[in-house]
Amino acid sequence: MTQQTQESLSPGAQIRQTRIQKLTDLADKGVNPYPYVFDKDANAADLQEKYKDLPAGEETEDFYAVAGRVMAIRNTGMFIDLMDSSGKIQVFSHKENLSEDQMKILKLLDIGDIVGFYGSIRRTPRGELSIKSTKLKLLSKSLLPLPEKFHGLTDVETRYRQRYVDMIINEDVRKTFRTRSLIIQKIREYLTNQGFLEVETPMLHPQAGGANARPFITHHNTLDMDMYLRIAPELYLKRLMVGGLSEKIFEINRSFRNEGIDTRHNPEFTMMELYQAYVDYNEMMVLTENLIASIAKDVLGTMKIQYGDNEIDLTPPWDRKTMLGSIKEATGIDFNTIFTVEDAKVKAKSVNVNADDCDNWGQVVERVFEEKIEPGLIQPVHIIDYPRDISPLAKVHRDNDRLTERFETRINGWEVANAFSELTDPIDQRMRFEAQMQAKAAGDEEAMPIDEDYICALEHGVPPMGGLGIGIDRLIMLLTNSPSIRDVIAFPTLKKKDN
Repeated sequence: MTQQTQESLSPGAQIRQTRIQKLTDLADKGVNPYPYVFDKDANAADLQEKYKDLPAGEETEDFYAVAGRVMAIRNTGMFIDLMDSSGKIQVFSHKENLSEDQMKILKLLDIGDIVGFYGSIRRTPRGELSIKSTKLKLLSKSLLPLPEKFHGLTDVETRYRQRYVDMIINEDVRKTFRTRSLIIQKIREYLTNQGFLEVETPMLHPQAGGANARPFITHHNTLDMDMYLRIAPELYLKRLMVGGLSEKIFEINRSFRNEGIDTRHNPEFTMMELYQAYVDYNEMMVLTENLIASIAKDVLGTMKIQYGDNEIDLTPPWDRKTMLGSIKEATGIDFNTIFTVEDAKVKAKSVNVNADDCDNWGQVVERVFEEKIEPGLIQPVHIIDYPRDISPLAKVHRDNDRLTERFETRINGWEVANAFSELTDPIDQRMRFEAQMQAKAAGDEEAMPIDEDYICALEHGVPPMGGLGIGIDRLIMLLTNSPSIRDVIAFPTLKKKDN
């Protein structure tokens, strides 16, 4: 490449071209810049802990092989900050300790390269724990520059699109995703210790079901049939309850809903769903609060968490409020005394809630609740007894047939959990499905179709049971004080970017 051509490139392209030339220089020296293995035997954090009391200026005869990414180079390579998955350690390289050939390779290193070093432990006179290297091995040549270290990767869009760079630069991001992994691990441990059996159900469904949502549709070529990405695992998990696989089952699953994207919604998300025989939604409330509180205690060491400006106390037991009661308390409207959708809409309008597009009484109640009550529910609370109109899979309330035995747990104004005394009557279930089909015919794209095989399963008989779903991503947002769901999903759904 000519000097003129080189100068016409962007700064990033110039750096890449320079590094590609270094690949040639390495090849001339017989160095493979992308070797197969490296016998690493220590992590940075372990060494920092083991030698935390080593005095400044002291040197040991303890030798280790470390490897990681070069994050800083000072004094033409004499000092290198090396970062592995556990943390950072300084590497000291000097011609007195490295061969001439090794020094030539050292001069070809760049920030971003992954390198292995072998050497003894020392602490510099300035107090920095270091590896005094006697050997080095280039493990991966980085061709693209990292963001400038003092400013880092701050553009939000770039952070989400290039999560790998985001993780390299931002320790807090790596910490968030390690915490995510630990939270999911603790959920599994808690449920397994409670006697729950972990199961798996299909992600490709012959028809959409299990929740009110717009599905993603795909096509199976061999079977020549449309299929739907899982909205929820509910109906398959209940089939397993019919089969008697266990009295307690759960699944941590990826689900998909073809809906809007905002700080709390991603089209692809993770949820935990469980079912327990011979209990109702009261038992599910206890399980919900004990599970979440236990995870907070195990992962964070406390049941009092900070989210934004609010301190949230997750210590059980949590408050319980009926949906209708909370609306009456806040607005004065007693929807128990209102029986038509038209009258319900008038009452909603009286408190500045537009419910003109709602098709039934239950939808109006839900709209008023979401706008007038939900944002203020900062501390954990179970909102119980949802309208039957909006709960097609929950048992009718034993004291009020307009309601169901359903609750949603709200924390920080968000729905975190959704649970029912599960509908086990196949005749009632068919009637609910038929009502959903009428809603779909009237234009409700989120309404569920009739699932004949599921009704067939119920007709074989299933125990009374409670069911619970928890949104894992929102729970992780709360426990990591993350402002957006995109901050806790490694690769969130993004609009396609033009080249």
